[in-house]
Amino acid sequence: MSSSDERHDPTTDSTESGVSRRKFLQGTGVALTIPLVAGGEKVVKAAGAEVKIFGPDKVNITLTVNGSPKQASVEPRATLLDTLRNDLDTTGAKRVCDRATCGACTMIVDGKPVYSCTMLAIEAQGHKIETIESLAQGDKLHPVQQAFWDNDAQQCGFCTPGFVMACKALLDKHPSPTEEQIEMGVGGNLCRCGTYHGIKGAIAQASATLKKGPAKLTRGGKSNG
Repeated sequence: MSSSDERHDPTTDSTESGVSRRKFLQGTGVALTIPLVAGGEKVVKAAGAEVKIFGPDKVNITLTVNGSPKQASVEPRATLLDTLRNDLDTTGAKRVCDRATCGACTMIVDGKPVYSCTMLAIEAQGHKIETIESLAQGDKLHPVQQAFWDNDAQQCGFCTPGFVMACKALLDKHPSPTEEQIEMGVGGNLCRCGTYHGIKGAIAQASATLKKGPAKLTRGGKSNG
């Protein structure tokens, strides 16, 4: 798969003030030496804009995960992935590379696939977070999950949650994706077991199923209607 897609890159995203974190770090050598306020936040000037700095103590945050508000107390440096896995018992997404290259940690934030290993938990506040746990309803699998099962699109399973979420985001945006759109949609995910043929087959099957409407599918590929 190609490595180029529209995945979240935390080094180029802009803060609320319109200053990217990369520019912030390049232009604030002096500002970053200002002592931080324990347990709170401090506002400093960076690249001509006011920027909030949190820490060094933990910060209380609220995340909207799979439609429900979840509270956690985390260090400002904690990633979304670690916060969900370690503090909120949401362990579907996997930490594999921990540097936004493999896609095993992919979640959907505001409808877009995101590398959760490089997104800070505090910046995920106020956004809609979807994880692999939100897809199956009891024994009824989501069409993307069912398609992965039917097409043997998983082997060891470490990359599977990230691929499933990337495929869901792709099909939400492009219900009938072209080959190029598929390459872009899952190009940020790596499968070390080499199941790419099965994954493409799963995307095709899920696309067809979703266009027909909700299907009552269960584990094992059987339909209840």
